[in-house]
Amino acid sequence: MTTPGCNVLRLDSSSKDFYQDLKKRLSFSEENNHDIEIAVTGILQDVRENGDAAVLKYTKQFDRSQATGVADLELSQTEMYAALESLPTHQKEALKQAAERVESYHQKQKIESGCHSWEYTDTDGTTLGQKITPLDSVGIYVPGGKAAYPSSVLMNAIPAKVAGVKEIVMVVPTPDGTHNPLVLAAAVIAGVDRVFTIGGAQAIAALAYGTQTIPCVDKIVGPGNAYVASAKRRVFGVVGIDMIAGPSEILVICDGSTNPDWVAMDLFSQAEHDELAQSILLCPDDSYIEKIQASINQLLPEMPRKEIIRASLQNRGALIKVKDLKEACEICNFIAPEHMEISTSHPRELLPYIRHAGAIFLGKFTSESLGDYCAGPNHVLPTSRSSRFSSPLGVYDFIKRSSVIEVSELGANTLGNIASTLAHGEGLQAHAKAAELRLKKK
Repeated sequence: MTTPGCNVLRLDSSSKDFYQDLKKRLSFSEENNHDIEIAVTGILQDVRENGDAAVLKYTKQFDRSQATGVADLELSQTEMYAALESLPTHQKEALKQAAERVESYHQKQKIESGCHSWEYTDTDGTTLGQKITPLDSVGIYVPGGKAAYPSSVLMNAIPAKVAGVKEIVMVVPTPDGTHNPLVLAAAVIAGVDRVFTIGGAQAIAALAYGTQTIPCVDKIVGPGNAYVASAKRRVFGVVGIDMIAGPSEILVICDGSTNPDWVAMDLFSQAEHDELAQSILLCPDDSYIEKIQASINQLLPEMPRKEIIRASLQNRGALIKVKDLKEACEICNFIAPEHMEISTSHPRELLPYIRHAGAIFLGKFTSESLGDYCAGPNHVLPTSRSSRFSSPLGVYDFIKRSSVIEVSELGANTLGNIASTLAHGEGLQAHAKAAELRLKKK
């Protein structure tokens, strides 16, 4: 039986309705979103009020757990290290090598991105500065549904460790009690302190509010399904969160010089995540776009997750003809993708024109998948056009800044007059008086 092809939507930037058609392609709606919100609200309230009992109830219901108590859902260090030792040597070494690269990158990031305290002193002796403090505790959510993600453990836990977070608590769903040894091994290598085999909105609630067994944390990071995303959105304010993760995205700008099979597989790499993932090609060469479509049809039948890829490409993918590479960059900035490849002969020439992208991959040899696993930069990236205003997960997400102000006697005299004038202007006399009392008597 011949596997049917996968005809991806074609768009042309010269069409008068191009941006309208593109907006339609970019938009998506979660099915049963209202039902999800209602369910999540109930779960959060139940866990907040009933703690362990609610967590156990939902874990039995959704993951078919046989545990008799939440304490049974925490893995011991012995179990964790046993998972690491059970791995074949090549997997163990790959995890360690990836972890080393991720740590090296984030150590450099810590130095270069201002994740340190500093002070300076004015001429009047007033000292001003910033104190950097790592978060006390962080919860990381690791998906365990359609696929297992040991790489997500490394990407979430390692920058937290580099930042100096004292305790990292990991939650990961284990349907039917099946543990993924790669995920647990990654937790050992990354330095995770505690692991609970729970998932869904109930895991987010437990991390946010705390239960009799599960500690509350200061911030929750990591992607999950629609229930997890909704729960993270609702607990924000009680705890910090990294971002609301949408479906995976990749955008590739091509000049026609890259092997079309390579590009087709790069498009597959995000499409295989789930049916709502989005893969987009921008290219000024019609004949090359035809080659990409041919490669898609030829390579798709070989893929184990071909039905997911097909649904993703047909429902949300696009092959877009552009006027030139400069226009491709403009369209890319409008889309603001999670992953963005510049697969051209001279990729650095286009880099200055890219303003909005979670991660930028330069050159035909730089596949997005290398960034997902082992290049070094973080793979937790803004989606759904949020790279217009947010950044990849990093060391800076696991620290907080406190302003430091130490005013000298001379400084109090100078600043006091300024503050007094402005405070009176705002009608806040106590503010003014507090400054005036420290003024030097004439």
